[in-house]
Amino acid sequence: MTPAQSDLLDSVRATLGPKAVITDESAIAPWLSDWRGRYHGAAPAILAPDSRDGVAAILAMAHAARVPLVPQGGNTGMVGGATPPADGSALILSLRRMNRIRSVEPADRLAVAEAGVILADLHAAALEQGMRFPLTLGSRGSATIGGLCSTNAGGTQVLRFGTMRSLVAGIEAVLPDGSVHDGLAALKKDNRGYDLNQLLIGAEGTLGVITAATLRLVPAIAARAVAWVGLADPEVALALLRRLEARTDRIESFEIVPDDTLALVLKHIPGTRRPLAGAHPWHVLIEAVSDDPAAEPPAETLERLLAPAIGDGQVADAVIAASEAQAEAFWHIRDSISEAERNNGPAVQHDISVPVSAMPRFMLDGAAACEARFPGTQAMAFGHLGDGNVHFHVRAPRGVDPARWYAEEAPVISPYVNDLVVAAGGSISAEHGIGQMKLGELERLSSPARMAALRAIKAAFDPGALMNPGKLVALAPGTRAP
Repeated sequence: MTPAQSDLLDSVRATLGPKAVITDESAIAPWLSDWRGRYHGAAPAILAPDSRDGVAAILAMAHAARVPLVPQGGNTGMVGGATPPADGSALILSLRRMNRIRSVEPADRLAVAEAGVILADLHAAALEQGMRFPLTLGSRGSATIGGLCSTNAGGTQVLRFGTMRSLVAGIEAVLPDGSVHDGLAALKKDNRGYDLNQLLIGAEGTLGVITAATLRLVPAIAARAVAWVGLADPEVALALLRRLEARTDRIESFEIVPDDTLALVLKHIPGTRRPLAGAHPWHVLIEAVSDDPAAEPPAETLERLLAPAIGDGQVADAVIAASEAQAEAFWHIRDSISEAERNNGPAVQHDISVPVSAMPRFMLDGAAACEARFPGTQAMAFGHLGDGNVHFHVRAPRGVDPARWYAEEAPVISPYVNDLVVAAGGSISAEHGIGQMKLGELERLSSPARMAALRAIKAAFDPGALMNPGKLVALAPGTRAP
């Protein structure tokens, strides 16, 4: 621990009390690595304020002492964006004690939640008021609102509602010098220049610390139906999606999964089983919903629309969940893919996006190209077909040493995949962010104009380069805005 860090901890204790400082190594240890276990850092302490004013006090003191901070929520990110540097130069700033849902207003269709609120808790609070927050993902039981805003999270309902950026109506944040940005008011019109809220969303904690958000709600679901469909390939899947969209506006999720990925889940996740009796090269998980109890039940809608698709051979087989338990079992398969892959062994993961029309061919041709270029690997692609988001994973050959493979092969595989993405007109980060995993690739594949603008924004907000160092846009400490 440096003298500056020690002095800062003393000041925080004196100002906010002993609960705001954690120095016990066993309590800090779980928060020093990313969820996938790829990145490992060091930090002599965790700072844990329980209010916006507490965050402001800490940032002001850290700014004066020139001590870097790494904001952290549920630590469920996929790109090492909340992992502190390995040299122990930064302290972790935990927002988990800021876990109050300040309000849920059904009439306004808005909720205000602090940064440490767990997504599943917000879902429950909204449901009690007959509303819902329409963003969900596999880590909803631990992911926090601040982290979801800071990474512009996506999830499985982007098809209908968009990413977190579309669902945030206002932001409260503390800037690097300790000053407060109060942008929680959900104004329909506000032409006061640059939109600070939108700058902070997706900034990965590099421009300041989001402490609360005003979030858009929609009416609670009156009924839903979940179907599992077997079909030939992603091209057929996209044609089926367009067919459904032309006949109903109730499709909320449309997830595509190859059979080898399903097999991986069945192998590593206890209690899962194959939804359809026969094997199929590709699978689609479809959810249709209704918020009107008097409308046609979603199960009848899906049955009416899928029957002719089966009749003309577009769909090989399909089953509509007969109960909520079966519907949850279908979703459990989809939500468990990342866990199954982590249990399976080393793999290089890519969260990328391409134009929706290009996604089917990319999933097939990209996987074939990778397997040909890197013999012994297995490439698989799954994801959110309706919004072009592909989770493209390249598994290591059997029997390799994971540490060696990550050190020697992964740095070659990822640029190859990213070059394929750029050639297809896509983005190297769809919903997980840049973090430290994609820092070099963002630099390599972005235009000079884009990088210059990102650096200028970072330097203007955080001239000391103290906020989440080494993530998204790397600046040397002491950098000043041009």
